[in-house]
Order: sequence, then C-alpha cells, then structure tokens
Amino acid sequence: MPGLTFTKLEPEGLVLIEGRIFSDDRGFFLEGYREAELLEAGLPRFVQDNISRSSQGTVRGLHYQKAPAAQAKLMRCLRGKVFDVAVDIRRGSPTYGKWAAVELSDERNLMLYIPVGFAHGFYTLSETADILYKVTTYFSLEHDRGVRWDDPALDIAWPSKAGTLSAKDLRLPLLAEADNDFAWKQPSAR
Repeated sequence: MPGLTFTKLEPEGLVLIEGRIFSDDRGFFLEGYREAELLEAGLPRFVQDNISRSSQGTVRGLHYQKAPAAQAKLMRCLRGKVFDVAVDIRRGSPTYGKWAAVELSDERNLMLYIPVGFAHGFYTLSETADILYKVTTYFSLEHDRGVRWDDPALDIAWPSKAGTLSAKDLRLPLLAEADNDFAWKQPSAR
C-alpha cells in the first residue's frame, strides 16, 4: 500500500507530494519520507536536511545554486503555514519566468518537490513557521544565487506586497540580470 501520492504541477518538473496520515484520539502517525517511493516516482536522492524558522511576514528567497552545486529541493512545513513559490529559471523553457505557489502547513501533509532550474522562496503566513528543506547537494556559498522576490517581470501574487527580508535578499537582482546557467532540455518522448 503506497504511502505517498504524486501530483505533477506546472511549470513542468514541480511535483506536489502527499502522505497518508493515520489519526486517532491520541494524535496521528505519518511516514514523512519514503526514499524508495520518491526514487520510483523519478525524484533524486537527497543528501542534506535544512530547517529554518521564520516569523510572520518574512520572505526567504528567491534562491537557487548554480552548477556544479545546483540543488533540487523537497519542501515541508513542520509548524505553521507558508506560501511556497517556485519559479522556472531554465533559459529556453516554454515556462521561463512562470511560477507556481502552494500553501504548505503543519495541518496539511504536503511536500513540494522543486527540481534543479527553479528559484525558490516563501512568505510566512502564520505567527512563526518551521520549514524542512531536503536538498540534493550541499550548500555552496560560491554557487549561491537568487532573484528578487518582487521582480515585476515575474508578477508573483504574494499574499502581501510587504515582507521582511534579509540584507542579502534585499540585494538580489531581477531575473533578467541574474547569474543563471540553467538551460531547459526538452523531455524525451516515451
């Protein structure tokens, strides 16, 4: 009996993953990660877990790492609620500059898979939020890059036009000026 369900999203490559929750009067049980099912669904192996805590109104992102340290991410909200965003930054992609957003929370058992070639960020909706990021490569300051969260060309429908950002995120460039080496590859016919 599979524990995870996979729903493909647009832009192509994003996947929403839901686990089965077993609840009773004591609480619940959830298998939060099943590597075999993720691999069978075509997702990569993850090598590192990161956890962040953010206060309401905080924006983190939009971040990515360039090759050879490019990262795919698997996002889950452990506590609270966030508006989680992924932007296609693969040059030549038919959905270049397009974005998708999912509300991740501790009340819904959802994970968002974000492949290499996407910038990622989130806006904290609850008083605080704890986010678990599973990533496919280790953090590399040398390859760490980003795009401005409020880039008018992206036109992301954030829950608010105001957000609390780090000094680093305030200096991020627009997508048109970003240091980005991702190229879209047409999926092979099956």
